[in-house]
Amino acid sequence: MPEYKTLEQKRKFYDSAEWKQIRERVKARDNYECQECKRQGRVTVDTNQYSENAKRKKIQLVVDHIKELENYPELALDMDNLETLCVNCHNKKHRRVFVRKPNKWEHDERW
Repeated sequence: MPEYKTLEQKRKFYDSAEWKQIRERVKARDNYECQECKRQGRVTVDTNQYSENAKRKKIQLVVDHIKELENYPELALDMDNLETLCVNCHNKKHRRVFVRKPNKWEHDERW
């Protein structure tokens, strides 16, 4: 059974063809909708917005392990342990809070 404790091990897993295939299958199963938003009565779907800065499509939805990868490596590719989440719900689940910097130009006069 492979371990997914280090960043390198996780990166190798997330770059694998098996993960990419199952990730697409999970998104399709979930109708490309955030399942947490859906539970709360909201709808968040994937868009086709393009990021000029990153030169790629903006990531709106991610596939998340319900039981964490490093604690349950045997469930790494189990579809019953995966769900589609929007980036905001995924960050909240993992307690990642991003504080926006105040816009220093917000109250300036516009020409």
